[in-house]
Order: sequence, then C-alpha cells, then structure tokens
Amino acid sequence: MLGEEVWLDAARGIALKPERRRVGYLPQDYALFPHLSVAANVRFAARRDRPDLLDRLGIASLAAARPAQLSGGERQRVALARALARDPEVLLLDEPFGALDTITRRDVRDELAEILGGVRLPTLLVTHAFEDAAVLADRVGVIDRGEIVQLDTPARVLRHPGGAVVAALTGANILRGTATPVAGGARIEIDGGGHLNSEMTGAGRVELAVHPWTLRLIPTAQASLTDTILTARQHAGTLVLRLTRLTVELSAERAAGLTLEPGTLVGVDVAPADVRVLGPAEP
Repeated sequence: MLGEEVWLDAARGIALKPERRRVGYLPQDYALFPHLSVAANVRFAARRDRPDLLDRLGIASLAAARPAQLSGGERQRVALARALARDPEVLLLDEPFGALDTITRRDVRDELAEILGGVRLPTLLVTHAFEDAAVLADRVGVIDRGEIVQLDTPARVLRHPGGAVVAALTGANILRGTATPVAGGARIEIDGGGHLNSEMTGAGRVELAVHPWTLRLIPTAQASLTDTILTARQHAGTLVLRLTRLTVELSAERAAGLTLEPGTLVGVDVAPADVRVLGPAEP
C-alpha cells in the first residue's frame, strides 16, 4: 500500500499495473539513454520538458550534454531528475552508489542527502552499506533471510544491534565466548583466549559486538586480551589493523609510536560500555 491505495493484495486479487504506480525509480547504474541529452532523458519520463527540475538539481547548464560527458555525480542528478519528472508519490533508490569509486561515492552521497531533504518524498533506499543508510535514512530496516530483523533509527541500530547480523552490518567485530555475571555486568571468556568485561548482563555461551573504533592497543602485559597483527593499511586517514580475531581502527595520534608490523602480538583494550552482549551464541 501507499497511503490508502492498495497496489498488491493477492488474497483480494488486486494487482495495480506497474505503470499506474507513482514510483520514481533510480536504478543502480542510472540507466540513462546514452544517445539522448540530459534534457531529453528527463523529457522521456515527463513526456514534456522539465527545465524546473534541471534548475532544481543544478544541472540546467548540462541540458545539451550526453551521459558519457558527465561525472558520476552529474549522472546521478540526471537520473534523479528523470525519476522526479513523473511527479511520483514515492522514490525507490536501488544501490545508487554501487557504480561509484570510494571518493566519488562519499561526495555524491552527501549531495543526495541534501537533495532528498529538499524533495521531501517518502524514499526507500536499498543498500548493503550501513554508512550510506546512516547518512541518508531516518529509519533502517535490516533484512536477513527475507525477514526484517530490526527496524530502527540508524543511531539505535548502531548502538543497540538486534543480533550478530545487524552488528556485523554496522562494521562490528563479532566474538563468541562464555559469560559469567559479575557486579556491574558480565565477564566474558573469549573463544581463543583472553576475556572482556561488559556493562551488559549475560550468562553462558554468548555473542559479542565490539566496533573497531572503540578498541585501543596497550602493552600485552597489561591486557586481558591479546591478538596478532595480520595486516595494516591506511584508509581515509585512519589506520586499519586486521588481527587474527579482530579489526581495529586507530587515528594517527593513537597509532603514533606503536610497533604495528605484521606478526606483532598486541594487547587490546575496550571500555565495558562498548562491549555489547548480543545474546546466546548459536550452536
């Protein structure tokens, strides 16, 4: 349903034809007609010229250009103008950044967030990247095996994941261990050695979520959990360490002076407030 209009109800034999559904669709590869100009691509959907949309999306100066002459962000704006040209009642965006490189993706995503804020249409965005959903969405629905396993604000999905699948989507490390209740929470003996403390309660076999940016490295003699560095790489100004069981993200300041060569044994520490007990571990 959209509002009070039923589009599909198998039990009642209702199936509104796709062309009668007021959907503005933005496919992953934008699907612009390569032989048509920007203005003509938008005209195809509207059946008339829409200079107002070209102005609104900042592409009026590109009206005569062909898609091959445009940047990734410009192509997305054209595709969005074409989607809006039908005066839709809802927008469907299918992996709109899948065809973009990392740098362009970030810029185009920020532009799209600004545009959608001005359009003010209900919008359904399909993406595998939680960062994209967190920037663009008011609510995030996480689907696993065909079922919505959590529907919440991006902040709550990040801070209170409903399970290991949701936590992993947000970039968390997933660990297993055996929890023992203690004053103020639980102590968890981690599979493979070491332990972590959590402010959350738990008992028996459990799964944990720990985000990479909450971890810090400390001398092994002071650590309740140690691990070995496998790889180290820079990403967007952050040092990303892949350990045997964990991924750790360190700012340049926090990484300064540390020995971070592959094969190095390091101590890992995290505040109990940042250790999320997800629930019983699956057998």
